[in-house]
Amino acid sequence: MDRVNLLDFDLDGLTAYCDSLGEKRFRAVQLFRWIHQKGQADFNAMSDLARSLREKLALAAEVRPLSIISEHASADGTIKWLFDVGQGNAVESVFIPEDDRGTLCVSSQAGCAVGCRFCSTGHQGFSRNLGTGEIVAQLWHAEHHLRQRLNLAPGERAITNVVMMGMGEPLQNYSALVPALRTMLDDHGYGLSRRRVTVSTSGVVPMIERLRDDCPVALAVSLHAPDDALRDQLVPLNRKYPIRELMQACLGYLDKAPRDFITFEYCMLDGVNDTPAHAQALVELVSGRHGSPRVPCKFNLIPFNPFPASGLRRSSKDAVMAFARALQDAGIVTTVRKTRGDDIDAACGQLAGEVQDRTDARQRMTRAAIRIVSVPGAAP
Repeated sequence: MDRVNLLDFDLDGLTAYCDSLGEKRFRAVQLFRWIHQKGQADFNAMSDLARSLREKLALAAEVRPLSIISEHASADGTIKWLFDVGQGNAVESVFIPEDDRGTLCVSSQAGCAVGCRFCSTGHQGFSRNLGTGEIVAQLWHAEHHLRQRLNLAPGERAITNVVMMGMGEPLQNYSALVPALRTMLDDHGYGLSRRRVTVSTSGVVPMIERLRDDCPVALAVSLHAPDDALRDQLVPLNRKYPIRELMQACLGYLDKAPRDFITFEYCMLDGVNDTPAHAQALVELVSGRHGSPRVPCKFNLIPFNPFPASGLRRSSKDAVMAFARALQDAGIVTTVRKTRGDDIDAACGQLAGEVQDRTDARQRMTRAAIRIVSVPGAAP
């Protein structure tokens, strides 16, 4: 008999499971705290649980961690783990320490089917969605490993922020994502603020609307172009959900979002999307001209992290700073992301892991690379 993985459950799910064992809700709360607050996987060590419950759990359940294939530490303190998720697939998670926070970048899929031109994960193709337990297990390992590694005091958190920006498109794995988010937010679990948990999406419009109602957290949208012609080439999902629909969904999301703005991610690609005309077109887009709604936002400009198969180059520092100034001069809050962990291939867009592709990604991406050279370099 396969054991039930308790990492698959948010608190409501664990309560229902305990009820099936004849146990009351307060026992589920105790168990949830042992697993997530204390990082305990041994039922015998959960000293305030009734012995009868511990015996039931030992027969039918487990806390199933992911096997670690490798761990690499960057000179800047960034740590990258490669986790085995079975059948030849592996996913990566990255911890980024800063003075005022510790951020964990979490994967949601083995690979990604969206196929953004500038992302090495997309070039690997797609194998499968991760389960809730596999998403949570990345945080479970990182939090409790880092507490020991950093010699933190009892109750002190290593991870204060989670960003669903690792491998995969989170909103294409919605049913597993939402219980994982609820576990991260639960005060009996990791107790993270909604403002400090971010879901990054390439623009799955219907799921943005569902997330607003089911579990609103901070939202980051991978925009990367100011118009449909260019975004169709860089982010193929745009052909299904074009920019005007995406902007409308972003505006609606703010009705329940924990922040009063949307973060737009914008990867800076030399000669592709980094000209003054592109910057002006972005200002017009988010200001509500040309028929799109005005969306309160900030921009996060991301220096492209090159990889051999992309055929793309990083924008120059001067081009990035000029682009940022153009947005700032228009009154748009704009930051330039500091590249972290690039010496261990842990920077934005570099996560690749190991994927048993089922989508013919390399051939598709090669064809896309040929097409993109014919797209005009400046927005209208």
